[in-house]
Amino acid sequence: MKYIPEKFLDQMKDLLEPKDFADFLEDMEKQPYRGIRVNTLKCGAEKLMEYLPFKMEKTPFSQDGFYIPYTTENIGNDPFHHAGAFYVQEPSASSAVTVLDVRKGDRVLDLCAAPGGKSTQIAAALGSTGLLWSNEIVRSRANILLSNIERMGISNAVVSSCHPETLCCGLEGYFDRVLVDAPCSGEGMFRKDETAPQEWSLEHSAACGERQLSILESASKALKKGGIMVYSTCTFSVFENENVIEKFIEIHDDFELVDSGVDFGRKALEKAVRILPRDGGEGHFVAKLRKKGEWTPSVESVRNVNENFAERESALKLYDEIFVNRPFGENFLKIKDKILIAPEFELPDLKGLGVIRAGLLFGEIKKNRIEPCHAVFIAAQKKDLRSFADLKYNDVRLKKFFHGEEIEVSEELKGYTAVLVEGVSAGFGKASAGRLKNKYPKGLRTLGKI
Repeated sequence: MKYIPEKFLDQMKDLLEPKDFADFLEDMEKQPYRGIRVNTLKCGAEKLMEYLPFKMEKTPFSQDGFYIPYTTENIGNDPFHHAGAFYVQEPSASSAVTVLDVRKGDRVLDLCAAPGGKSTQIAAALGSTGLLWSNEIVRSRANILLSNIERMGISNAVVSSCHPETLCCGLEGYFDRVLVDAPCSGEGMFRKDETAPQEWSLEHSAACGERQLSILESASKALKKGGIMVYSTCTFSVFENENVIEKFIEIHDDFELVDSGVDFGRKALEKAVRILPRDGGEGHFVAKLRKKGEWTPSVESVRNVNENFAERESALKLYDEIFVNRPFGENFLKIKDKILIAPEFELPDLKGLGVIRAGLLFGEIKKNRIEPCHAVFIAAQKKDLRSFADLKYNDVRLKKFFHGEEIEVSEELKGYTAVLVEGVSAGFGKASAGRLKNKYPKGLRTLGKI
């Protein structure tokens, strides 16, 4: 048997019925589940099923979640992964956003968001409406979060690196839905990560519970009356799950635990959900809370946040050179040498909230010109682009492009040109005389020989 702490097994034995405990011990010896989630902002599952070189089987946790074979290799180098058409995600991790039940036009806060699996799932549910605010207190992890937000083509997000209490006090009562995927002891990682059981202790689990309650306390301030807050962990511990929810409700009589509304996993606290390996995932706990009171829907309000900056006309001219129309709106924002297209929502005051990015990075000012950025191309739809090279999934030029090399294109293509994978935008270059000068970001390029 793999190493599993004895005190952890004692905890699970107390938690589960004898038959379920026996199943759990048996499952801990098996390979972990692997999965992907289709990014419906970019394409549908049918397209990936047609081209990806591995089998996809539906999971019960999300309508866009799929199991993939455990032996699948080099998935991060797949052209569709570069294009943000899917996110590699442990299957049961998608359960929390399913329970959150995001609606079009919602303002949604993902308070502990890195590396971005749940945030990008929320964005797909919003479908480029409303607002996603993704926060991560650790700056290095927030940069990874931002990279994934960008890769998945999300245009209506704010990414911040801020302490939860500071952020939620600054945005008090602003959000329709809040997700707290709390840092935890990671018991659901035991099958995936050999170091996880060795780092586990009852003391650490108890300490996690105290921190989780504190984060949940902060999160509650950012939620509107009538709004929904989901608390989730990837651990089995009662200390970090049931106890946290019970203590929170005891303190907050303005919140109530409501039914999760899903049929996967098994009941916890009658209305919450616990997922074990026998249920098809590595492990998750999800509880849905409602803030009492009457809910008022958020209303989008378009506002040019910085309409008079000097380079605005040049930015609009470049916008029209790249796109048939202006698909992301004209809500331009200039921050130092960067030009962004802000979400079509009247944003709150961003000062003091650790904001790294507000909206879609459109371009950078270099000397006397504006250079377009990768983000605006990877967020684009084929129908909106003026110039593009739509390459087949197995085209060798894609490997060269993702490696950072110049590639051959039609001589008819001129200027800034998107590179597509079977119709899905993956980046851009600058075309001239049948060649495409590569603009794929250096930090994303594949390494080694191709």
